Amino acid sequence: MSATVTFLPSTTATAIPSCVTATPNKYGYVPPEACNAQWAYSPSFSAAIAYAVLFGILTITQTALAIFHRKGFCWAMIMGALWELVAFVSRAMAAHNQQSAALSFVSNIFFLLAPLWINAFAYMTAGRMIWTFHPDKAIWKIKAISIGKYFVWLDILSFLVQGIGGTMLNPGNDASAMKLGQNIYMAGVGGQQFFIVLFTALIVRFHLDMGRLQKVGMMQPTTLRWKTLAYALYAVLALISMRIIYRLIEFSAGAGVSNPLPYHEIYPLILDAFPMVTAITILTVIHPGMVLKGPESEFPSRKETRAAKKAKKAEKKAAKNKGFMGLDSNYEPTRVLGYNHVWKHVVDQP
Repeated sequence: MSATVTFLPSTTATAIPSCVTATPNKYGYVPPEACNAQWAYSPSFSAAIAYAVLFGILTITQTALAIFHRKGFCWAMIMGALWELVAFVSRAMAAHNQQSAALSFVSNIFFLLAPLWINAFAYMTAGRMIWTFHPDKAIWKIKAISIGKYFVWLDILSFLVQGIGGTMLNPGNDASAMKLGQNIYMAGVGGQQFFIVLFTALIVRFHLDMGRLQKVGMMQPTTLRWKTLAYALYAVLALISMRIIYRLIEFSAGAGVSNPLPYHEIYPLILDAFPMVTAITILTVIHPGMVLKGPESEFPSRKETRAAKKAKKAEKKAAKNKGFMGLDSNYEPTRVLGYNHVWKHVVDQP
């Protein structure tokens, strides 16, 4: 049953109709140009149910794996999968109630922001991977603990910007509010993509460092499992980037009818939802808990960090008193400032 469109008189001084109103069909659908439109298309109930089932399975599986492997930081991925689940459950409900502004808002805002949780999980995982496997527990003198922390905070900043823009992207808002929301959201996703590029450079450097170690035979066979997780992270970051590029193209092309992206549901389902299903599936099959094992795979607690700093300070003070230029009797001659002599030689090679 199609919607019936009728004109409403404008309340502006020009007396030119600024929009149209429409009689909703049995599911509440009206054309996107109507004053009472909540959707730019008629959402598919069956597609929403299919994705809700997929994200529901992934949410349960990720929760079970986090418990099984005892990896507390996996809460970020669980949140990502759960937010996608909420987005598609509310979309399924909205498919049969398209005049509900609340369902439209919840579905769209959760759909737009859920990938940021997955992005944050990739940052957390890579930081712990560097901590576990890299001899210096750092890349370009940036500590592994700091890598995860800095990029997660950048992700939070992007989250806030995208959240502000996303709340304004509602077909019920006026054109100026929609335009402003698009610009703010684009700034957020653009920043997110910039941070991903920087982060990918760190992982590539880690990959090259580990490859040099492997080449000179300095790695144990069990250590080679880092490579599987690194490739998984490459794939996940590529999928997130694919989704970001789609969103940038969608919003930069404007909301006119010449831009088909906002008005056909197939595009967000294939270029946003599907990449996120794939990304979560990759990090379910290749779960970080399968690779990051043992006490060395976890960052030290704040208490342990404070104790280590205190011990290091006391060690330096004792060494200075002994006149050994910062080295005491416990000094290991194979390590200087966090570098193994052999490792220093390896990284200096072209």
